[in-house]
Amino acid sequence: MPTDEAISTTTTTPGYRPVFRVREFRAVFAAHLLSLLGVVVAEISLTVLVYRATGSPLLSALTFALGFLPYALGGTLLAPLADRYPARRVLVGCDLLCAACAAGMVWPGTPVAGILVLRCAMAFVAPLFQGARSASLTDVLGTGEAFVLGRSLLRMVAQSAQLAGFGLGGLLLAAVSPRAALALTTAGFLASALLLRLGTRARPARAAAVRESPVAGLRAVLGGRRLRALTLLCWLPPAFAVVPEALLAPYTEGVGAGTVTLGVLMCALPVGTVAGELWAGSVLTARTRSRITAPLAAASLLPLLLFALRPGPAVVLAALLLAGLTHAYTLGLDRMYVDAVPDELRGRAMTLLGTGLMTFQGIGMALAGAAAEFLPAHVVVAGSGALGTGVVVLLLAEVRRSRNETGLAVI
Repeated sequence: MPTDEAISTTTTTPGYRPVFRVREFRAVFAAHLLSLLGVVVAEISLTVLVYRATGSPLLSALTFALGFLPYALGGTLLAPLADRYPARRVLVGCDLLCAACAAGMVWPGTPVAGILVLRCAMAFVAPLFQGARSASLTDVLGTGEAFVLGRSLLRMVAQSAQLAGFGLGGLLLAAVSPRAALALTTAGFLASALLLRLGTRARPARAAAVRESPVAGLRAVLGGRRLRALTLLCWLPPAFAVVPEALLAPYTEGVGAGTVTLGVLMCALPVGTVAGELWAGSVLTARTRSRITAPLAAASLLPLLLFALRPGPAVVLAALLLAGLTHAYTLGLDRMYVDAVPDELRGRAMTLLGTGLMTFQGIGMALAGAAAEFLPAHVVVAGSGALGTGVVVLLLAEVRRSRNETGLAVI
């Protein structure tokens, strides 16, 4: 059960300030920031380290890709652990394992093959950590609006860290060696583990007696009609939304824009996403966010249709910013999702939710690249907007039908 302190933050007043009044959330937030910056620094440092050691662009790129490849496997296999063991134990254990992996990379005698294995290990446990942390937010903040705002804050920090982290990482590598930068990654994970161990309460496991296979856990999450529809609504729209990011390089080259323009355009979607969430969480009430969830979700991919006109950089920038702003619907969707998940299933559900999100975005990027081998980039982006909008409308209709079965008054 959430603490009285957490329950007091479940109000109808918009804004993030009440969430930070919860001491445990402040610890979770700080730990999230430290571990996230550690991951970003590790990605840049490892890419440089492997390239300097091998001179191979392929191995250097593979080091970065290994941050994603084990994600689906780890999330599927480890998801049951999120409910089988106490959340704090899982979170601290994952942080300590990542710290040990980073320390192994720092060791001068570690060969390139060993570095790649250690990178895989860090990525393998990442979905378990993220799922257990998301589920534990309901213990810290309750399952109401405080949870929605807390999850939104963590998501915005992740988006912002990707934007700022690579720039800061580049500056860091200008001052220290890649291995020294990795030592800071180790320290970040250790500090995160310490914050979670000392700053959060010990709580029992949600379903300690459950000993199910990963397939059974997946079936439990996707077996119910409403939960399945909501899960797909979380997974599929982002798979279409990443298509323009995957094809911006060939698109900008095709319209005669330079690399500076490309960099600005690459920032547009995440900047819009952060701005949209910040607006929805700071200004709108819970009731208003609930009302706009379906309309915003249905409209979220429509700005991509502007690519059909093969516009210049200014219009592309506006389209991507607008597409990002519409992602404010995720706050309402988060509330619907947590309301639909039984408490004893919450850790598994949140782990699989993050796993599927990453996996489908990767699939979306890969399919976009494959399609662009045969079609112009602007046609592929516009087509993804049209197809994705149809998919979202069908999923919203399924969510509405499932509401009639459960009696939940949402959408």
